[in-house]
Amino acid sequence: MSKFKKKKKGMPGISTASLPDIVFMLLFFFMVTTVMRETELKIKKPQLPKATEVQKLEKKSLVNYIYVGKSKDGSIKGDQIQLNDKISSVDQVPAFIFQVRSKHSESDIPKLTTSIKADVKANVGTITDIKQKLRDVNALKINYSTLKGNTFDNLKN
Repeated sequence: MSKFKKKKKGMPGISTASLPDIVFMLLFFFMVTTVMRETELKIKKPQLPKATEVQKLEKKSLVNYIYVGKSKDGSIKGDQIQLNDKISSVDQVPAFIFQVRSKHSESDIPKLTTSIKADVKANVGTITDIKQKLRDVNALKINYSTLKGNTFDNLKN
């Protein structure tokens, strides 16, 4: 018999020394593979009007955009309306708003903002028609995208 009793060895502890490396590898992987969704413009990029009083939007995730401008190739006369990634008509604006609302929770719907990015030379009648369709579906938070500058520069173009 031995003088000393052997103790039972327990399970060794899990080493957490490599845990930060694993976390950073996962973070790096998701940063590299994630693609930020950008809307491809099917119309000519709108030359935004200039304004002196400009405010930035707070929650961009609650903003949906309506683009108004000329066709890219100039083959179609008049203003074109782009909703998401397709050319649409004014009559399709309510369906677009309902589609956007379906993707958000009930508590976020009153905070949804519709931003109109209209070319400086866009027809005011087209913008008024869009506003009327937005009013019909109770989308009353409307934002006009502008650039900071002198409003008299809008008259020069």
